[in-house]
Amino acid sequence: MNLQTFLLVSKDPDLRQLVRAASPQASIHSTDTVSEGLALWSEISPALVVSEGSPHTLAPLLEYARETPESPPVIAIGDRHSVKDAVDIMRAGAADYLTKPILLEDLQTAIARAFRQLCPVLSSSPHDPFASIVSVSPQMNLMKQLAKEVALTDATVLITGESGTGKELFAEAIHHYSPRANGPLIALNCAGIPENLLEAELFGYESGAFTDAKRAKPGRFQIAEGGTLFLDEIGEMSPTAQAKLLRVLETHTIDPLGGTRSHKVNIRIIAATNEDLLAHIKAGRFRLDLYYRLNVYQLRIPPLRERLEDIEPILLIFLERARKERGCRLKTIAPAALAVLRSHDWPGNVRELHNVVEWLTITCKEDVIQAHHLPASVKTLPSTDRLSLEPRPSLLAFGLSFHEMEKKMLEEALRKASGNVSEASRLLKMTRNTLRYRMAKYHLQ
Repeated sequence: MNLQTFLLVSKDPDLRQLVRAASPQASIHSTDTVSEGLALWSEISPALVVSEGSPHTLAPLLEYARETPESPPVIAIGDRHSVKDAVDIMRAGAADYLTKPILLEDLQTAIARAFRQLCPVLSSSPHDPFASIVSVSPQMNLMKQLAKEVALTDATVLITGESGTGKELFAEAIHHYSPRANGPLIALNCAGIPENLLEAELFGYESGAFTDAKRAKPGRFQIAEGGTLFLDEIGEMSPTAQAKLLRVLETHTIDPLGGTRSHKVNIRIIAATNEDLLAHIKAGRFRLDLYYRLNVYQLRIPPLRERLEDIEPILLIFLERARKERGCRLKTIAPAALAVLRSHDWPGNVRELHNVVEWLTITCKEDVIQAHHLPASVKTLPSTDRLSLEPRPSLLAFGLSFHEMEKKMLEEALRKASGNVSEASRLLKMTRNTLRYRMAKYHLQ
C-alpha cells in the first residue's frame, strides 16, 4: 500500500478539485461509479478511498473495504444532511461521512482522522516527535495538536512566528509524524544562500548550464523526493525563485537550470517565516498567489512572552541536557530567579533562553539558580516604580515608517559593532546572510 495513493469515486468535477486541493501531493485515481472504483481498487491498492453516494450505492464499496487485508479507510460523501444516512454509512464501516457543500478544512480534517485510523502507531507511539517541543501552556499544546492533525494529511503548511520560537522543531515534528516519515526531510534557509545561487540549490542544474557547471547536480526538490522540503525564511526568497516555486506547487514539476525536460516531483512543502508576508505583499516583495499556495494551513507559534509558564519546564530540560553532556551542577531554579525570568520580554524567545542557560552553566557554581546568578540582560524590574501600570510608549510615536525604523536599527547595530557584520548580526539576533541582505536593501556598507 502506497500512503500517497487515493481512490476517488465521483462524477463531480468540483469534488475532484477539492480532494486534490486537500492532498496536493497525493496520486489520485478517479472513477465515475462504484463498480469502476472496485475494478480499479485491486490495481492501485489505495491508502484512502473517497466516494460519493447513498448508503445503498456505497454498500459494495464498504463491504470490499472490510474484506481487504489492508482495510483502507473510506470517506463517504453524501448529497443531503440525513442522520439516518450518516448512521447507516458509519455502521457499514465508513471512516467518516461528509455532506455537500464541503469546506476544504473539513475535508482535510476528515483525511487526517482517516490516516490516524490507518496508522494508529503515529498517534500512540511513545516516540512522539512532538515530545521534543517542551510546553505546558494551552497555546503551545493547541499548536502541537493542530500540527499533529495536519501532519497526517499532505497539505502544504506555513509556519509563522518570531525568530527563536521553534518553527524548525515544528517542521521536523510534522515530517516525522506524517506518512512521509520514511522519506527525507530536506531543509533550506532561503536567506542563507545568495540570490544567484538559490535557484540552482532549489531546482538543480544540468551539465554546462553555466560556466562552473561541470556536471549535473540535483536540486533540493529532487533530493527531497518522497519526503518533505522545509523552506525556512521564505519571505527572503527572490521574485524569480518565487515564480518558479509557484509553478512547482501548481504542477508538481521542476525545470533544472539548463535543462530541456521537466521532472515530476513528489514532495510535501513546509515553509516558515518570521516576516509579515502580507506587508511584503503590499510592498510588492512577495507574490500574493504564492502566499495563497503556501498558506493552505497556517500555524502561528506564539512567542515566549505569551506563554511564560513554559519558561520553567524548558529551562529544566536545558539543565538536564547540560548535566548529561557536560556534568554541570545546576539542577533547578529558585522561585525568585524564576520570577525575574518571567518579567523579561524574551525578544529572542527560546533561543535567548537557551543562551541564558548556557551562560549560567559556565558562571554559576551552585546547585540552584538564584536571582543574583542571572545575567544583567534579563534582570529587570526590582523597583516598584517600574512595576506601575503605565503603558509603554508606542513605537509609532516616533513618526517613522517600518522601513525607516528597520534601517535605523541596522545602522545602530553596525555602529555599535564598529562595522563588524558578525557582531552586528549577534546584536540583532539574525543570521549574517540575513543581515547582509538587509544591508544591501538599504545600501549600507
